[in-house]
Amino acid sequence: MFNFNNRCCNTPVMNCGPIMEPPIENCVQKDIIHEVEHICPINTKVINNHIFKHIYIPQYSCCEEDVYTNIDECGGCSNLNNMQ
Repeated sequence: MFNFNNRCCNTPVMNCGPIMEPPIENCVQKDIIHEVEHICPINTKVINNHIFKHIYIPQYSCCEEDVYTNIDECGGCSNLNNMQ
């Protein structure tokens, strides 16, 4: 018999075949980034506000009218005949 507990002895060692251990699973997480484009339409609307400010400028004009007035202190020709 072999003494496996005391290896200092000069006893022959018997080679056995390899022992298959249960597999060890390593888990490696890989992060893969996928860029997904999103189209966001943006419309700019320009509103032109036309403001009309009314300014009133006086434009003066002038007209002339002739009026005739007769002053007959004597009362006309009929009064001349009466005075004589």
